[in-house]
Amino acid sequence: MTVRVVRLGTPRAKGEGIRIGTVRRPPRGVPKEQIAKQDWYDVWFPNLAPQPETVKLAQSATTESQWAAFRRKYRAEMNTPENRHTIELLAALSHTSDFSLGCYCEEEAHCHRSVLRELLAEHGAVIGS
Repeated sequence: MTVRVVRLGTPRAKGEGIRIGTVRRPPRGVPKEQIAKQDWYDVWFPNLAPQPETVKLAQSATTESQWAAFRRKYRAEMNTPENRHTIELLAALSHTSDFSLGCYCEEEAHCHRSVLRELLAEHGAVIGS
């Protein structure tokens, strides 16, 4: 059993399980009934998305120090009791279920999902490729 970290809207991997969208907003121009059919996500869970001002930090980051500032701010958001419990829950579920978490960003290295991957690993999640 594993959790995968994926780009939303890409074809699903075999055995990927339920796809969870950790984004602030649903995909633009996609009817609600088409979101899962078009491989965006099955369940929308914006709780794990960065706050709007934190997203702006990531989008404007052009240097490593700016990206590091985003990472620190997003990690602080994920360290609230509610979000920390969610990360712990998902890490535990990865031992018994297949599922995936994702975002729209093209490059994971400059996306909050790279930080989510780290947080899940730090909490003992089984992470697939």
